[in-house]
Amino acid sequence: MKMEEVWRFIDSGNGSAAFNMALDEALLEWNSKGEFPPVIRFYGWNPATLSIGYFQKVEKEINIEAVREQKLGFVRRPTGGRGVLHEHELTYSVIVPESHPKMPHSVTEAYRVISEGILKGFHQLGLEAYFAVPTSSQERESLKNPRSAVCFDAPSWYELVVEGRKVAGSAQTRQRGVILQHGSILLDLDEDKLFSLFIYPNDRVKERMQKAFKSKAVAVNDISSVRVSLEQAKVAFKAGFEEGLNIKLEPYELSETEMDYVKKIASERYENDEWNFMR
Repeated sequence: MKMEEVWRFIDSGNGSAAFNMALDEALLEWNSKGEFPPVIRFYGWNPATLSIGYFQKVEKEINIEAVREQKLGFVRRPTGGRGVLHEHELTYSVIVPESHPKMPHSVTEAYRVISEGILKGFHQLGLEAYFAVPTSSQERESLKNPRSAVCFDAPSWYELVVEGRKVAGSAQTRQRGVILQHGSILLDLDEDKLFSLFIYPNDRVKERMQKAFKSKAVAVNDISSVRVSLEQAKVAFKAGFEEGLNIKLEPYELSETEMDYVKKIASERYENDEWNFMR
């Protein structure tokens, strides 16, 4: 029998928006230099944070007054995609070389392989999750031209759904020969709060989008027969990643030097308005 490959596992707990993005970036960099094996990381956000995709335009799409009024963190991710409110969720990231034997070359297929871990995590929680593949050409077209600034609004290729509604949203970037995929597994969702953070042409459009959103996205605790706590989610998804990727996850604590480096990236880039408001 083939030995399972060992990856590192970091549960970094709740961090600031800047720290969270900086740690993902540092792990990608260390992996690209061969200083760090593949790693799966779980994290949370303190304060609750709105993260926006790398290509989003703040002044056109985001109601920054509402973000400040509600004392939310705010950060631009290094990955694409749309706005995500990180509040009652388990956030994960996976950092693995593009050349890894388990990783297909195409972004979509690699996304599918990595997301197998999340799929198995939902199964661990007793939820009938599956991958949705857009079937009609119209659906496929709409993926290329997303109308909404809200991330959980559109099921994309290999999106994870339960009962036809999206339960996890992920984004991927590839830099320096390394894949970074991170995403949100929603445990609970405050829809009104989420929809207060974006700019709409008028209230009617906002209402329509919020209504459409309800039919497309759902939080774990809205569909699970028993309430799932963050701790239970961590146990389920850690086991899910081990099963889905056929790996063994070994807990790892960052050294003081590593931690200092992460804080340096956080202050130079992700705490910086120039980065967060750049487009």
